[in-house]
Amino acid sequence: MPHSPAPHTPATPAPGSSDPGRHAPDPSATDPSAAAPACAAAPALAPFAAAALEAAHLDEPLVPTGRSLRWGVVSTASIAEKVVPDIAALPDARVVAVSSRVQARAEDFARRHGIERAYGDTAAATGLERLAGDPDVEVVYVATPHGHHHRDVSVLLRAGKHVVCEKALAITAAEVRDLIRLARAHGVLLMEAVWTRTTPGFRAALRRVRDGDLGRVRAVDGTIGMSRPVDPDHRLFCRADGGGVLLDMLVYPLTWTAALLGAPRSWTARAELGPTAVDVDTALALEFGGARGHVSGTLSAAVPHQVVVSGTEGWLRVDGRINCPTALVVQPAEGLRRGAPPVVERVAVAGAGYVYEMREATRCVQAGLTESPVLPWVDSLATAEFFDRVRERIGLVYPHDDALPAGR
Repeated sequence: MPHSPAPHTPATPAPGSSDPGRHAPDPSATDPSAAAPACAAAPALAPFAAAALEAAHLDEPLVPTGRSLRWGVVSTASIAEKVVPDIAALPDARVVAVSSRVQARAEDFARRHGIERAYGDTAAATGLERLAGDPDVEVVYVATPHGHHHRDVSVLLRAGKHVVCEKALAITAAEVRDLIRLARAHGVLLMEAVWTRTTPGFRAALRRVRDGDLGRVRAVDGTIGMSRPVDPDHRLFCRADGGGVLLDMLVYPLTWTAALLGAPRSWTARAELGPTAVDVDTALALEFGGARGHVSGTLSAAVPHQVVVSGTEGWLRVDGRINCPTALVVQPAEGLRRGAPPVVERVAVAGAGYVYEMREATRCVQAGLTESPVLPWVDSLATAEFFDRVRERIGLVYPHDDALPAGR
């Protein structure tokens, strides 16, 4: 049965906040309408969004930004099949090793992607441990399910590897804090792979808002999902893997609300837990003080993938790939009054769209940074804290909630 909780004000900021440790955020810091008059042309963007617009290297991701880096890949999952060619497309990156639990799978993946070394589990060590012990590997992309991230990334950080880990960075905020602690202690890059933040379509939309094309943003609405038969063995339906809508899908529409409106002042949630006790349908209503947001994700219905940004001077819509837009539909209010059709802005995307986040990670390592200004630790932690509170409200419990995994 869906849950209908009372409105809840987060004790710490939600995604997009610039300070997850502040318990009473200044409204003007996260909601520009609180500090600006209603006639203000456009709101300030969240820090990560402003950093994304300032990142000139994202305009030409295939132009090298420094010395060549040697990459490893953990997992041969379907997402790795898409991402690895985009890493290899960077002229200053070379994928040299891959790991899997099964040696044959690692070897097959390596053969198909032109990777030199393949590591599977042996009696003495796991494939992950073998890759972590490879002195030739500098940076590692982790593509295992959410529930394995803390364990896998911890091994790599302790081995002194820079890490780019698929979202969600970890299952709980406690796990995220632990990974940040390890990255800081070992002086290595830790970056959550929320690729949307670096994509050209998302940045084009941010530019429209920053330039005042929509006036002051009053609402952001986003939907994402699919109708998928329940499969207890698939990561999306497996509690141990961190399955469900919240961690896997809602980060995308929430990336839009965070960039344009900051952290909500209050929120409500409703969700339906499926037969495997993960959420198969979740919706959040967000209040920002002078603006609102509504985001939803589902595994139980065919829905349009769409984001709509509504402002005092116009609206902007993304249809289809809200995580990597290829077109923006923009309707200025003045054009609407004249009966003019919306303007469609086409956006070219290099590769499968992952080259941008991998360019950002490569640049950060080359520059000696341990965190990216576009995907900073503070945002990963704020998101995890927010998701912890949402899960508590909707009754979604993961095995990881009791304590950090053994071997910390």
